[in-house]
Amino acid sequence: QVQVVESGGGAVQPGGSLRLSCTASGRVGSIAAMGWFRQPPEKERELVGLRRNGGLIDYADSVKGRFTISGDNAHRTVFLDMNSLKPEDTAVYFCYVYSTGGAAWGQGTQVTVSS
Repeated sequence: QVQVVESGGGAVQPGGSLRLSCTASGRVGSIAAMGWFRQPPEKERELVGLRRNGGLIDYADSVKGRFTISGDNAHRTVFLDMNSLKPEDTAVYFCYVYSTGGAAWGQGTQVTVSS
């Protein structure tokens, strides 16, 4: 079984920054993809950014140039640095891992952008 634990999040004013962290543990095996999704209030879960094996990272158009994914599969970590935050970035953010151990989600962490 794969466990995924996130940390970070919180409340910030528009234009501010936050960092989310995620670590996978347990029977992870070889990681094919690791990244972040988010679910805004009353909306469906959507991709934020996903790091694939080999280092290629896909970002949602809405966060390009503002959000950065880092970390590495060897350490089973992924970080999300969020800059120039906007009210529309308010959501529950979920870490996602896809590996030979299966697909797994974190419990989610709330990010609120408001003045």
